[in-house]
Amino acid sequence: MAGFFAEADIARFVAARDRELAALGTRANEHLTLVDIRAMDIQAAQSVAAFQQLLADPRTASRRIAFLVGRSLAAMQIRRAAQGRDTRYFAELDEAEDWLLATHPTERTAYRAG
Repeated sequence: MAGFFAEADIARFVAARDRELAALGTRANEHLTLVDIRAMDIQAAQSVAAFQQLLADPRTASRRIAFLVGRSLAAMQIRRAAQGRDTRYFAELDEAEDWLLATHPTERTAYRAG
C-alpha cells in the first residue's frame, strides 16, 4: 500500500480485499495477511479511523497480520489502528512471512495487500 488514502480509495481497497478473500476459499477468519506499508504516506485522522474500523471488523478479521513498515509516522499510525489484534511489524519481507507461517508451517494461504 502506498501513498495517501482518501475515503474513496479505502472503499476501493475494501472491495478488492473482499473479492480476494472470497477467492481464497478459506473459512472465515482463517486467512493470514501480509501488508506492505513501507511506501504509505502519513494519513489523515479520518483515514486512520477508517483503517482501524476495517481491522476491527470481525467478519473479515485475519488470524494473524504482519505489517512491513518503514521508519515513518505511517508506521506509528498503523500500530494505533491495529491495536488489540495479533499483529507484528517487520522491516524485511522474509521475516514477516516466517512469522506468519510459523504457527502452521504447512499452511501456505496468505492474503497480501499492497
